[in-house]
Amino acid sequence: MKYQLSKWITARFKLNYGDFELSVNLRLPNSGITVLFGHSGSGKTTLLRCIAGLEQAQHGYLEINGSVWQDSDVGIFLPTHKRPLGYVFQESNLFSHLTVSENLNYGLKRIKASSDTPKFNHILDLLGIRHLLDRMPERLSGGEKQRVAIARALVLNPCCLLMDEPLASLDPKRKQEILPFLSRLNQELNIPVLYVTHSHQEVAQLADYLVVLEAGKVQASGLLAETLSRLDLPLSQDREATTVWNVTIVEHETEFHLTRVAFEGGSLSLPAIEAKIGTPLRVQIYARDVSIVLEVPRATSILNVLPATIMDIVDGESGQSIVRLKVGNQPLLAHITRKSAVILNLKIGKEVFVQIKGMSILN
Repeated sequence: MKYQLSKWITARFKLNYGDFELSVNLRLPNSGITVLFGHSGSGKTTLLRCIAGLEQAQHGYLEINGSVWQDSDVGIFLPTHKRPLGYVFQESNLFSHLTVSENLNYGLKRIKASSDTPKFNHILDLLGIRHLLDRMPERLSGGEKQRVAIARALVLNPCCLLMDEPLASLDPKRKQEILPFLSRLNQELNIPVLYVTHSHQEVAQLADYLVVLEAGKVQASGLLAETLSRLDLPLSQDREATTVWNVTIVEHETEFHLTRVAFEGGSLSLPAIEAKIGTPLRVQIYARDVSIVLEVPRATSILNVLPATIMDIVDGESGQSIVRLKVGNQPLLAHITRKSAVILNLKIGKEVFVQIKGMSILN
């Protein structure tokens, strides 16, 4: 049987534990960071273990880079040690009796490779661990240990990197320390990353593509901005509901300490950012920070007032309405009171204006 090289990862699994069943049929991008999101027990880690070959689903098909690792219909099952992947767990699992350098070289011995290569040195710089090479694991912080664990997975030259809640054991300060390094993986390494988390913040900061799991089944999958703004998902109704836009710096207004960024269909003013014109950024907009007006305000301190079209509207809990809008070509969520929705006579297709009171820079 011949298989064609694909730009997608195809993953179909049916695995029955009796009290839990995983049943997924996914086509995931073969690049960028795909986040597998869901509550505890939703099947995120089980799916990752199936992809790694640590679990053998009774019925399964897995194809990555045109290579079939599992096809239960014809009896193909590639064991884990023959799958060219890297796996990063919640705990770093470094060898405590080896230095950082020796931990990295342990993996290289497995693939009979040398540490004296441009790629190895690039990984050291990418993860900021060159100065740690002579240290023992006991002298590393939690964030440093995880960066070394990621480097150890990457030096194996995997065609796919699997990450199972790698920040779960870290305190908030260490999480913020390591998130920028994870963001850079997507920008500088040409391999797909499958990342498991139940953290809304990690979804917003890292995901290019999002898979939402519940009780072993896929609730939704798609590009981040579109999936976050789907009104049929609990994510859009959560107090932390958010929209993420990819933008580009186009101007620095030094007089006002502002930076103007452009997105597909409009622009935003942000607090001054020290970065060059043309730098791509990711901004996060909480639904609670978006208000809706029928006309452009004649006097307001809010700088970001943009034309929008109402795409959908549903009633949430406690007298709340959740509105999905389109601003240029970008989706946007707004949480407003149901009374406001009635007073403004909001309907699908109505042209309005949105006021964005605040946003966060994610990278």
